[in-house]
Amino acid sequence: MAPPDNDVLWARSLHCTLGGTDVLTGVSLGVREGEILALVGPRGSGKTTLMRCLSGQTVAQQGEVWFNSSPLHTLGTAQRERVRRERFGWIDPEPGLVPELTGWENAALPLLLRGISHRTAKAGALEWLDRLDIGAAARRRPHTLNHSQRQRIAIARALVTTPTVLFADEPTATLHRADGAQVLRTLTAAARSHRITVLLATHDPEVAALADRSVALLDGRRVGSVPPATGAEGVTACSLSV
Repeated sequence: MAPPDNDVLWARSLHCTLGGTDVLTGVSLGVREGEILALVGPRGSGKTTLMRCLSGQTVAQQGEVWFNSSPLHTLGTAQRERVRRERFGWIDPEPGLVPELTGWENAALPLLLRGISHRTAKAGALEWLDRLDIGAAARRRPHTLNHSQRQRIAIARALVTTPTVLFADEPTATLHRADGAQVLRTLTAAARSHRITVLLATHDPEVAALADRSVALLDGRRVGSVPPATGAEGVTACSLSV
């Protein structure tokens, strides 16, 4: 059964097991084009694994994932990688910048890897760095910046290609609250203005409130609500493609 026409992402009955433990159990959901959807739940509830399944990084043992009405779950490794590179953006809690590159070079890297001209890639990177109030760091290398500045550059890197879908995995979890709130306001405003679909994983109700709607997870299942988050985020990846 194909997904609804207005769902850019659609998943049905995803089951994922890691080391004999069920990480996802029968999770289904649809994400509309241009929607900001918060995946909420305590650490270890399966949010990251669900986003990895939806982005093609993880292949669930059972279930289906569709992107723009095409079955992502039936594609080979190289085809999934192409979709991820050309259509998706990803933000981790940690910046993961290339230490030898400047701020704008890190932000421009996805464009440069696509063969975009140096001049055009730089202009696009500088535009996003300015939007995220980090333009002053464009010529500085990561080791000279604080964590908040590095994370803003990582977010610019994820947005510079104007992806169809942006996966944001606790993107401001390691930032101070004021910095995180400002970055999230900029991120969501940019997504809405460019019709970028966003999946935002968070355990913070204030962050989830920025989304159009929320889907709650607990112990790998969709639930109506979740208790307050406690403990450390576990590793939730299985059948990772290489």
